[in-house]
Amino acid sequence: MKNFTLYLAMAACLLASKLSAQEEKNKDRDITFEMKVKLIANKIDAITKEEKAALKIEIEDVNKELEAGTITKAQADEKKMQLAEIRSKNIETRVGQAQDELKDVVKQKVDGKLKSDWDHFSFRWGKGDKTKQDSIRNNRSEARTTSQFVFAAGVNNLVTDGAVAHSDYRYWGSHFYEWGFTNNTRLFKNDNLLHLKYGFSVMYNNLRPTQGRYFVANGNQTDLEYSPVNLKDSRFRNVYVTAPIHLEFDFTKTGTNADGKKLFRTHESLRFGIGGYAGFRVKSKQILKYNDEGHNNTIKQKGGFNTEDFIYGVSTYLGYGATSLYLKYDLNPLFKDNAIKQNNISLGVRFDLN
Repeated sequence: MKNFTLYLAMAACLLASKLSAQEEKNKDRDITFEMKVKLIANKIDAITKEEKAALKIEIEDVNKELEAGTITKAQADEKKMQLAEIRSKNIETRVGQAQDELKDVVKQKVDGKLKSDWDHFSFRWGKGDKTKQDSIRNNRSEARTTSQFVFAAGVNNLVTDGAVAHSDYRYWGSHFYEWGFTNNTRLFKNDNLLHLKYGFSVMYNNLRPTQGRYFVANGNQTDLEYSPVNLKDSRFRNVYVTAPIHLEFDFTKTGTNADGKKLFRTHESLRFGIGGYAGFRVKSKQILKYNDEGHNNTIKQKGGFNTEDFIYGVSTYLGYGATSLYLKYDLNPLFKDNAIKQNNISLGVRFDLN
């Protein structure tokens, strides 16, 4: 009897485990592309706020030491710089992990493994719950200013003598990523066509030279040189914080609710944006990978490489709904004093998610 009770308990535990696993699978199926991206966006925002708050407390402690006379002003300034650098690296590492999650989510969307929000609503509620769908859309339509999380990714290269042809950099191996937040303000009270979009973005521009070459700073010139060792990979990355601004034409039709009130929806039809951006360089890094006598080696070189500290350019996008084809071009050259001026250009896909 005891054995029978034990077997019964084991069977119940096994059944509960299978049901729990099935529930988790069902939950995963219910999560949409927009929901996953929004969760990651919230995570990135929380990371930034957490690290900044911690830095603020640490700096206050340093100020207390300075007021108490236990350290000099020079020591306090140096300590603050060290603390800021540590927090900056923490943000870079933690946000980098979140970016990897974003890339995986985008790949799932491209592969058709994730549904969009409106597919999700239709699947769960069906036509009989159209009132609930309309209620959600109407609430979002009442605000004149809304906010979006922006994520973009694609290929990156340099324009030399007005062309990208015969580039010194791999076309598909060189890429860019961008993430940020924007506000979207309808410019006219009773017309939905024109919107002003503004916010901040973090841009990652990567270049991979061809033929085993890498960047070398020779005085005030930065040259591409052939490596003395057989490079498996050579990548040059520049990271910028920018403030983009766009004039957006949104052709989403204006609707009305049951009371005849106008509803100004966005991101539900053809959209076109044109504008630009300006910002500053956070850092530059070159990563070299090579094999030496059967051992894989990686060298990370940090420095200015004579790159411009400030960035400004023009950008445009054209798309439907939340997804757009995105093009951006730096008006200032990548390197300050190089004899041949080369400007960064990027082409990719952009997601503006409410």
